[in-house]
Amino acid sequence: MHEISLVRNIFRTLKEEFPDDFGQIRDIYLTVGILSNVQPIAMENAFQAVLEDEPGYRNKNLKVEVLPILIHCHYCDKNSLVEQYRFICSYCGKPGKDVIQGEELLIKKVEFED
Repeated sequence: MHEISLVRNIFRTLKEEFPDDFGQIRDIYLTVGILSNVQPIAMENAFQAVLEDEPGYRNKNLKVEVLPILIHCHYCDKNSLVEQYRFICSYCGKPGKDVIQGEELLIKKVEFED
């Protein structure tokens, strides 16, 4: 399960970014695109497993926001939502391949204890 290593990398990144305040982190917000090959439930389960394994990580929460796939259509110059993995512009009906959203795996926000 690659989600375990992703969670460990998230904690490693946060320790590097906030070395003096890491213990004060309460909530971690992730943005996960549908095409990122990360399942939110698997990510949450991996997060809980890492919390159990690392006592210093306890009292932290993970919140995952899933982003849909958006493409940019070069024919009509509009952005379109991809539904059921059909990469077709919903405005003009032409195929689109320029993905502008949906591949992300980002730490969006971190909240600290008061």
